[in-house]
Amino acid sequence: MKLLSVLCVLCGLVGPTLALDREAFIFTNYDLDVRVEPEQQRLGVRGRITLRNDSDASQKNVVLQISSSLNWRSIQIGGQPVEFVSHEYTSDIDHTGALSEAIVTLPREVPPKGVVELDVGYEGIIPLDVTRLKQIGVPEDKARHTDWDQIGKQFSAVRGIGYVAWYPVATESASLSEGNSVAETVGRWKIRHTDTKMELLFRSTVDTPIFFSGTASGAVVQVDPSIKKIFAFTMVKPGISVPTFVIANYEKLAPKDLLTVLYLPGQEEGAKDYGEIASNIDPILPVGRGWSGLRILSLPDPDAASFVTEGMLLCSLRSPVTNEGTLDIVYAKARHLVLSPRAWIQDGLAHYAQPAFIEEQAGRQAALDYLIAHRAPLIEAEKPGKQHAAGWEAANSLINAPDDLYLQTKAMNVWWMLRDLLGNPTLGVLLDYRAVDDQDASYMQRVIEKKTGRDLQWFFDDWVYRDRGLPDFRVDSVYPRPIVGGGFIVTINVENLGDAGAEVPVTLRTESGDVTKRLEVHAKSKAAVRIEATTMPLEVVVNDGSVPESDVSNNVFKIPPPDAAK
Repeated sequence: MKLLSVLCVLCGLVGPTLALDREAFIFTNYDLDVRVEPEQQRLGVRGRITLRNDSDASQKNVVLQISSSLNWRSIQIGGQPVEFVSHEYTSDIDHTGALSEAIVTLPREVPPKGVVELDVGYEGIIPLDVTRLKQIGVPEDKARHTDWDQIGKQFSAVRGIGYVAWYPVATESASLSEGNSVAETVGRWKIRHTDTKMELLFRSTVDTPIFFSGTASGAVVQVDPSIKKIFAFTMVKPGISVPTFVIANYEKLAPKDLLTVLYLPGQEEGAKDYGEIASNIDPILPVGRGWSGLRILSLPDPDAASFVTEGMLLCSLRSPVTNEGTLDIVYAKARHLVLSPRAWIQDGLAHYAQPAFIEEQAGRQAALDYLIAHRAPLIEAEKPGKQHAAGWEAANSLINAPDDLYLQTKAMNVWWMLRDLLGNPTLGVLLDYRAVDDQDASYMQRVIEKKTGRDLQWFFDDWVYRDRGLPDFRVDSVYPRPIVGGGFIVTINVENLGDAGAEVPVTLRTESGDVTKRLEVHAKSKAAVRIEATTMPLEVVVNDGSVPESDVSNNVFKIPPPDAAK
């Protein structure tokens, strides 16, 4: 009889899960009381979440997901328990490779744009877990450097969606073994939750400071003698920055400019090195907002992968600081300076700051080498045949790109091309950008056009509002013509075989040196440029690597010598 009861429950579960729209609701507000017990690696949460039905149909069920190492204890509406079924749901958006999913049956249907408030309670442990990485063949010792999230006796650091679902979320299943499935799923969640708000009260049973990727929000009275530390925080737009908390007994170094380096015992030299470099780095992004400080928090694992969220850089404080560590600092400072509700602006500009910094330190070619070395995800995503599904152009635009890696890579290149196109190495036009005024997708375009007097509709159409793939430039023909008094006028015709246009550098190489001019070549079009040369022209090179292309094998045109031309 017991087996029969279990089978009945499973049969009742299979039906609704097949019909479920897990992403029907948006979490508009979290008001959570978070109790952390580092000695037991335990997390206990009680609070209220507000959800809005963002689908086109009325919904009778709500899906709530947390890490599979946590368990649902209570779900209520208006103080009354509601019916829910909890089960394990396989998904790699959590480090355990699974989620504890609650399927809630609402007392009444919620219409489109309707709102429902749920009082929830859940608890469990958050140990270091590398299950999802081991399942795809990553050795455990290397996996620990990536999935380092845990609540521990000496050190606790836990990131949110995409790492550990320590607050309720709702997404479709995603697997690291299926290409960009995890990045796309998490990215889709972030886009839908750019306007979400979090009010969090953290209580800890150890007398160690609590750090959170949000803003402290007032004093709290504590009456529970088991609680040693308590902090209240607010975080807006958790879709832009991953909610992250850290509990550690750090030492503090405050070099200057509201920069704080928090380090663990034995990391003093690394803290000084990071502090000195971070204090002297200029992220080359004037964005019209005041500097409000950045915290660099150390991780105990010297090989741990770094991570950036709102106001925080979590990293291993190696001494001396590596080139990668320096670029982490550049990215973190730039991201902290940029304030935008749009990931392609905030995150894209922060990634752009890295090659811009390299250019300042080592020259343009070094920056181009960096851009080229980081283009693989973009070129892969834009391969012919992947853009032909219905609605691809709009669905995969930078405005709502669901894939983090795709977004970061493409946005970095878009800002680099805009910098070249505008002829302004510091993108000073951003001084006129105001995040509060950014209410529609074309706001940034209007800001830049007003400042520069340039018509950029074609560029934003091809690169930002729609995904039309990549350009493919080739030198169609070259006509050198001798001129009176010596030298040549060389007419160069460039064809763009791709579906996206760009302004591209065209370089004429001669016996006495190179001459470069820029040429705007729209998609499926040709354009010509004339370059004067004092000596014999040898070859033409279109694109120096500053514009991402689908095919660079046809970028060089050898000019035959005069005798050969005859």
